[in-house]
This record gives sequence, C-alpha cells and structure tokens, in this order.
Amino acid sequence: MLVLVAPGQGAQTPGFLTPWLDLPGAADRLGAWSDAIGLDLARYGTEADADAIRDTAVAQPLLVAAGLLSAAALGDVTPGAVAGHSVGEITAAAFAGVLDDTAALTLVRKRGLAMAEAAAITETGMSALLGGDPEVTIPHLEKLGLTPANVNGAGQIVAAGTLEQLAALEADKPEGVRRVVALKVAGAFHTHHMAPAVDTLAKAAEELAPGDPKLTYVSNKDGQAVATGAEVLSRLVGQVANPVRWDLCMETFKELGVTALIEVCPGGTLTGLAKRALPGVATVALKTPDDLDAARALIAEHQN
Repeated sequence: MLVLVAPGQGAQTPGFLTPWLDLPGAADRLGAWSDAIGLDLARYGTEADADAIRDTAVAQPLLVAAGLLSAAALGDVTPGAVAGHSVGEITAAAFAGVLDDTAALTLVRKRGLAMAEAAAITETGMSALLGGDPEVTIPHLEKLGLTPANVNGAGQIVAAGTLEQLAALEADKPEGVRRVVALKVAGAFHTHHMAPAVDTLAKAAEELAPGDPKLTYVSNKDGQAVATGAEVLSRLVGQVANPVRWDLCMETFKELGVTALIEVCPGGTLTGLAKRALPGVATVALKTPDDLDAARALIAEHQN
C-alpha cells in the first residue's frame, strides 16, 4: 500500500527546482504553467533568494508546480492514497484527477494572492513546537490567544497568531516543549486571520469543474477520505482558515494499511513525521532527481 504526499509552505529553499529542469520536458511544462498563471516559476525556483520565495503568492504556486513536476518524473505510479499538507492538498487534488494541472496552478495562484492579502492586514506568523503533550500544549496556546493551526502528529504542533503572541510563546513555552521554531511563512495560515481569503477562493472555485477523485483522497480537515470532487473543492476553500490535521491523515494511512510513503519535491518534512508516527513504513523524499530511482524501487515493491 503506497501513499503519495505533497508538502506545504515552508518546504521551499532557494534554487530547489534547478536540477528538476534538466529532466526531459520539465522546462517546457513549467514554462506553460508560468504563462497560464502570469508568474515566472522557473526564475523563482532557480534564481530567487529565500525572501522572494517566502512570499505567499510565490511560494504556493511554486510548491504545487514542484510537486507536479516531480510526480510526473516518477513515471507510471498509481498510489493507494494521496494527501497533501496545507497547500499540498491542491497538488494531491491534481494527483487524484480532481483538477488538471493547469486548473490546480490557477487555483493555487489565486489562493496565494488572497492569503498574502489577508496576511498583510495584521503582522502574523507561525511557529513549530517540538515535543510536548497536545493535551497540555493546545490549552496553553489558546490561553496566549494562539491557534494550533497544524496538528502534525509525532509530537509536533504549529502555533499561529500575531507576532506579539508568538513572542509571548517563545518566552512562555508549554510544559514539555523543547523548542519553538519560527517557520518560513508570511502569515497565520489556517486561522481566523485568513477569513478574508475564503470568500475570494470560493469565487475562484466556482469557475472550476472538478472531477471525482480517481484515487483515495485523504483530507486535512479530519483525515477522512473524500469521495466527490465537489466536496474536495469545498474543503480546499474552507481549509485556508481552519487547522490542518495531519495527525488524523496519518491515522487514516495506518488504517488503510500503508507500507510505503513517497513525498514529492521539495520532500523531507512529511517523511520526517512519518518516520516517527508510522514506524516500519518505508519512505522516500524527493529532494532532487537523484532520489527518483529509490522512489521507483519503492513503487515497484509496494504499489497495489
């Protein structure tokens, strides 16, 4: 049982797309997507610095494009389930056939712009808490006015709120939390701060004609499999202002009998969580094309 997953914002690093553009057809595909959404994905993925690709309006389409390019490079793969973390859910929707690649890029471009606009209203951010017990951590965050925006499992929760609230968290960590790490994102995503983006995204979704998932699509909302394209799209809209429950997604992977997990480019974050929460499950993170052979070997061994 193979699961294909796509990472969320913060996974990008300067130049991470450079080696992928050497693959046959990759540069042409990226160029066509860039023309479709009015954003030079190749330049941002190869030449831009960390600050430029931290911009929400840039980072989100860049991540979806990277996920689609790297998945295409795997060749023939039919996973037992797909899922994505936050913006990675749009990548997963394309994997499942809910949206075609261009529709996915068009939607994520509008999502990124809308969330960047919402983030500009108040100075906000997100920080990962390493260690601790959720039953202790979550009430502590709420006491500080913060939202547990990502409940990632494997001992990791991401808090989101104003910069003042995050500074208070740094000074007053919940019991058992070892470290608080600021994330490379430009706003308090998956909180009420993103409410203005929901209406914009709902209007964008009305222009799309989603197909029903051809693969098991596991949702961030509650870790459940979603059967219709309309419901996937509805959840993608609401997701921007609601917490990501990656812990519940991994619980569903376990129930489905997952034996292997491949994380598309820029891989690493979700495979790290899987190694701790899903012991015994084989993992490969696609960071560069050098990882493709290991991923193909995993596909050959574990694909249904």
